[in-house]
Amino acid sequence: MHHRHRWSVEDFAFLDGRPVMRQRCDCGARRAVPAWDRSWTPQPAWRLVAGAGAALTGRLMRRSPGEAAPMPDTVKVDVWSDVACPWCYIGKRNLEAGIERYRSVSGRPDVEVEYHSFELAPDTPIDFDGSEIDYLMSVKGIDRDSAKAMLDRVTGIAADAGLDYDMASVKHTRTVKAHQLVHYAKARGLQAEMKERLLRAYFIEGRHIGRDHELADLGAEIGLDRDDVLRSLTADEHLQGVRDDQRQALAYGIHGVPFFVLDGRYGLSGAQPPETFAAAVAQLADERITAAGLVPD
Repeated sequence: MHHRHRWSVEDFAFLDGRPVMRQRCDCGARRAVPAWDRSWTPQPAWRLVAGAGAALTGRLMRRSPGEAAPMPDTVKVDVWSDVACPWCYIGKRNLEAGIERYRSVSGRPDVEVEYHSFELAPDTPIDFDGSEIDYLMSVKGIDRDSAKAMLDRVTGIAADAGLDYDMASVKHTRTVKAHQLVHYAKARGLQAEMKERLLRAYFIEGRHIGRDHELADLGAEIGLDRDDVLRSLTADEHLQGVRDDQRQALAYGIHGVPFFVLDGRYGLSGAQPPETFAAAVAQLADERITAAGLVPD
């Protein structure tokens, strides 16, 4: 009898430079299908500068001849990250510190930060039976000593950013519901507060951020209506928003987080130091007066 595959998404990846969605069936079969959907959004007419420490040179957006360029009052920073990514929390702290340095000079445009969803491990079970080291060993194939060394290293770097990670208490889980909660909070003007609360709960307090009830508790702690949060999560009200963020990341060529898109013109990957963020935002602010005369990339 012919078996009809029931495909579910494992993750997103790049093969031969092209974005693909990797899928699996309950029978064990796997496949990779193109993740680029040209009907969803036009191919961006700009490219991103990726890689830690990449020089911010040139202007990377093309416009049609004669098209007027908007002059926003704020510099926009769009951040793709996962709430179960230790480097994302470090990157968030460094971005915040960099923005504070930038703001220390008066007369500059303000900075607006918006967070977007990115699931690093969408196939993770809601309740993973084991520690973070167990996860790295069983899922990533890393030996115990190497896994411990990795966690010790990121814990030390987090401490330098003022974050007291407790990796031994982390409850590894799938993050799609947590991302939905961030979208819910965004619609109510509390996105930044919700993002921070989830990251702290996961990496410092050892809270479970994969179950609806626990997430509703965390939402209530920042002033959201717990019952309505629970309703929204149960109904997957903001699941489409999460998927839209993920597809936008693919359209931009983002395949690792944290990733920062500055004013739709520059991209920085990784948990950059505060001075890099401060310099990048300052450069964007200084370029505003020439935004209508962009040079080819």
